[in-house]
Amino acid sequence: MRRKRYTVKRTAVPGPKEGGKSLEEIARELRDSRMRRDEYRDRSLEIHGLICAKCAREFDRTNRHLLTVHHKDGNHKNNPPDGSNWENLCIYCHDDEHSRGMLGDYLNDKS
Repeated sequence: MRRKRYTVKRTAVPGPKEGGKSLEEIARELRDSRMRRDEYRDRSLEIHGLICAKCAREFDRTNRHLLTVHHKDGNHKNNPPDGSNWENLCIYCHDDEHSRGMLGDYLNDKS
């Protein structure tokens, strides 16, 4: 039985368009945004403690990855140093918080 041979067609990767960003610029922005997110998360955990603001579940170092930072105004770029726009929510309460908003939007559109 003969094996089929496949060839891969290689095309040149287009460069950035006029006014576009290079891959290096995009990668740098992603790294910077990741660093900022980690910084405000650590700050929020320090200010508000390792406890869910909604269900009061307590966390420790072994399960703190289940605790998330919720932005009260919905703007993830609004990160005041005093933490007034943050509340720590467990992943379950955070999911519930956002699904309630979607459900409310859905029901209001149906009225």
